[in-house]
Amino acid sequence: MPLDRFALILVVVVLAAGATIWLAAIVKASAVAPLASVALLPVLPVAYLVWRVISERRANREDDRYDRMDR
Repeated sequence: MPLDRFALILVVVVLAAGATIWLAAIVKASAVAPLASVALLPVLPVAYLVWRVISERRANREDDRYDRMDR
């Protein structure tokens, strides 16, 4: 991997983490919410991504390589 691509990925990840913490601070300050609801902010997009990957794999016939194996 080229160094400039690695640096770009690193910068984007750090900025995304900072944006998540900033958003969590705004939500926490604007509403009376328990700490668990603030912790769900980064968990929800990850859960959505996992859901999309699983549903795409189940719907895609080309990913069914185990169905074509000899037994």
